[in-house]
Order: sequence, then C-alpha cells, then structure tokens
Amino acid sequence: AELTAELTAREKQYEYYRDKLLTFGDEVEWKTLGKICINLDSKRKPITENKRRLGEYPYYGASGIVDYVDDFIFDGDYLLVSEDGANLISRVTPIAFSATGKIWVNNHAHVLKFETYAERKFVEHYLNMIDLSRFLSTAAQPKLTQKNLNSIPVPIPPLNEQERIVSILDKFDALVNDISIGLPAEIEARQKQYEYYREKLLSFKELKAQEAKDGC
Repeated sequence: AELTAELTAREKQYEYYRDKLLTFGDEVEWKTLGKICINLDSKRKPITENKRRLGEYPYYGASGIVDYVDDFIFDGDYLLVSEDGANLISRVTPIAFSATGKIWVNNHAHVLKFETYAERKFVEHYLNMIDLSRFLSTAAQPKLTQKNLNSIPVPIPPLNEQERIVSILDKFDALVNDISIGLPAEIEARQKQYEYYREKLLSFKELKAQEAKDGC
C-alpha cells in the first residue's frame, strides 16, 4: 500500500514536470507533425488473428503489442501513434509509444520515423500530454486520420533543449511505468512475495478418511 501511494505521488510529480517542460509559446518555432518526420503508414500490413504465425517479432496495434509473429516489415526506431479506438479519448494507456527493432505493425497505428532519438521521444511525450480531441473524427469510433495527425502543431525547441527535456522525462517515465525497474517493479516483486507466502501459509495436507480412523 505504501509503494502504491508512492507510485501515485510520483505519477502526479511526473505529470507536473511533463506539463511544465512541454508547454511553449511564441519563444520557439512551431511546425506541423507532418513536416518533421516521415510517415510510413503505406508499408503497414494487417494480419487477421487466424492467419498469424507465432514467432519472435512484436505485432503492434493501436495500444501496443497485441501478438508475436514470425516475420517483420519494419526494422529500426519508430514512433507509433494510435489511429483509432476509444483510448484516443479515454487515454487509459499512452497513444504514442516508441517501438525499436524488427517489428510488424497493423493498420491501427501510424508509423513515424524521426532523425534522432531526442526528436522522437520529445514528440512522444508531447503527444501523450496534449488534448487531441479537435483532431479526431468520431463518425463511428474515435479516429485520428493521417491527414489530421500530420496537421498537429508541435513546438520545436533547439535540439539540445529537446535532449535535456527527454532525459528528465524518460527517467520519470521509467520510474512510474517501466515494469522492469522503478516502483512498478518493486510493487510487482512485493505482490509475488505476498502471493508466495500466502500460498505457503494456507496450504494444508488433507487427512484421508482412513488416516483419521487409524488416528482414533
């Protein structure tokens, strides 16, 4: 409970610094997202679940990895952005997330390529902070079209400032979200420890009827 309370406090702290670090005015140049990255949506290929062959390569959808397949269509460092789904409004999970290495992406996530790590991560943090409702089409379900995605204005501070901001926010993000390190890892370890001892303490050997009679 103490660790969970600590995690909640760190999440609020992270959001506070993220909003503060990523709020800009006329002091920096602004460009639309389509001007600062390469969109690779045309290379995406959806595979229905019954046609996927299990493998080692992550298969990405609108909210992250949904499966693993035996082939890949991208190899490098990319920023994936949700194209559709209720999460574009609810924001339960990040709508922008980095993907690195050999991957497959279906048609529910936009694929963006940036020149540097700092630029990619800066835009990732920024898109996860801002309200995107005015860029969404809601005819049937929330949808962020490629045209609307490309039109999102993004602040462009100097690269060294982007690197500084990304360094700070990456550390906060790892602390509150990375299940392999930081508080989430500690909470998971304590939960497993609790479950281990619970099972150990509450496991009893059931006496057989015959053994009970012999005891009498």
